[in-house]
Amino acid sequence: MASFVLLLELAALISPHRLHVHTPRTPHRCATARAVAVADSLLEIQREAEAIGLAGAELVAAKLGADVMKTKASRGDLLTEVDVAVQEIIEQRVHAKFPDHGFLGEESVAAGPKASADALRAALDASESEFLWIVDPIDGTTNFVQGLPLVGISIGVARRTAAGWELAVGCIVDPFSKLGRPEVFSAVAGGGATADGAPISVGDETLADAVVCTGFGPSEASLRPMVRGISAVGAKARTVRMLGSAAIMLAWVACGRLSAYFEADLNAWDMAAGVLLVREAGGVVTGLDGARWEGATRTLIASNAPAHAELQATLADAK
Repeated sequence: MASFVLLLELAALISPHRLHVHTPRTPHRCATARAVAVADSLLEIQREAEAIGLAGAELVAAKLGADVMKTKASRGDLLTEVDVAVQEIIEQRVHAKFPDHGFLGEESVAAGPKASADALRAALDASESEFLWIVDPIDGTTNFVQGLPLVGISIGVARRTAAGWELAVGCIVDPFSKLGRPEVFSAVAGGGATADGAPISVGDETLADAVVCTGFGPSEASLRPMVRGISAVGAKARTVRMLGSAAIMLAWVACGRLSAYFEADLNAWDMAAGVLLVREAGGVVTGLDGARWEGATRTLIASNAPAHAELQATLADAK
């Protein structure tokens, strides 16, 4: 074998044409190259999502207290001209940067849980791209209308894989953070979660010491179980809070400001970015039934690991 290699080297030296020996790329090398390419793509998407979120935050901050254009599915489901304008900013920039990516924004979907579920299913089925952006331009519109500076811009990106669609990038921007400037919570699948670039992680308290958040159900069907849940959890946790923005509550679970968040009925654009943030920060996300959260799941428990099992059991007992 050594003699054969030596002959090849000598032939290369004396030939008027250099001898090129082709080494086939192994499946392992191909897989590694593909993984690197995917990782680079996700980082590029993450950077763009952060920049787009900050652009939207400028408009949100300037228009706090905007008038209601109309109500949608319920008297608490509001729409302002700013919701529409921020979604237009996000969608235009996404299509300019990634023209082949799919896009699903709240303000392009009819009101109500059935319409939301149908829109998500249709977007996933129809998308020919590897990526689908799932966006809520202003999560916490009621707070926004009331002049309460507690809203989030939620940008989630799902990626089509051999196993199906999976969350790949999540970005939540708080235009009114305690820092006096927008705060950017960001995560990429397998890369951890950050707040303004610094790593974050969920807390480690048990339910007895937990600060748990929840929402106000938009319909009677979701409000009744929420009230039962608040009562049951309130008897075991340190306290229960209701902040009015799923995106902010999920971001704050991810960074440990809150211990857990539960909700009986949410849309994919309310949760997509925040679910990835919590997971990448070391937390646990399931439906109220304890099953793993998937894109079509409309119930939610997001928490640090120590509190999760007891919180889920408490909510299950309260039906």
